[in-house]
Amino acid sequence: MTVPSPGVPTWVDLATADLDDAIRFYTALFGWTAEISGDDFGGYTTFQLNGLPVAGAGPLLGEGQPTAWSTYIATTDADAVAARVDAAQGKVLVPAFDVADQGRMAAFLDPAGAPFSVWEAGTMRGAEVYDVPGALTWNELNTRDLSGAMAFYGPVFGWTFRQAFVGGLPYAICERDGVPVAGIQLMVGSGWPDDLPPHWQIYFAVGNCDAAAEHATRIGGRIVHPPTTIPGGRYAVLTDPQGGSFSILHKHR
Repeated sequence: MTVPSPGVPTWVDLATADLDDAIRFYTALFGWTAEISGDDFGGYTTFQLNGLPVAGAGPLLGEGQPTAWSTYIATTDADAVAARVDAAQGKVLVPAFDVADQGRMAAFLDPAGAPFSVWEAGTMRGAEVYDVPGALTWNELNTRDLSGAMAFYGPVFGWTFRQAFVGGLPYAICERDGVPVAGIQLMVGSGWPDDLPPHWQIYFAVGNCDAAAEHATRIGGRIVHPPTTIPGGRYAVLTDPQGGSFSILHKHR
């Protein structure tokens, strides 16, 4: 594979309160295998599908940190992204740093408070399989400020936006060179608890949404939003046993 295109989500990983149980849950749900690193990387685990990396997981790093999935967007210059984030009124949480020879990363908050990261590839390029059952298929920002999000992410990543509607609500499709790379969902209505902060939601592809959601509950997960048909597919929102939120999606081909 070539280095991922700048501005395209390239990796997701889980910070979890119970790494061993997360490995048990996700390998059972998606058929992943787990490659656990040595002490130098704190037991960071790379999940693989048919021998190819699809996602990662590691222990929580700070007291009070919730179990959560993170989205990483590809860049060729993490420091330059940090400067653009600052200029666009975002916050640099973790300045760019090297992860051995694997790459360089930085972590940010957008102006509404949604966390996201960037990955400047070294020997580790990111996920190497997409859009097949068990692999990442979509990344979506959930926010209460759609216009503010577009005003921020446009200059930071060079995205343009195509307006759409999902469930009758405004939705923005983020594009790079005319190719959809992510979405922005407006958090309005009774389905969004007032205390739910803005966040990036990740979607893993499945062959059967209903069966996968059922299987998740049998192995300790929880269904937050039941399987629902939308234009283009059927999705559900789940949590793992530690409360990490993620979605599953069966796309209509």
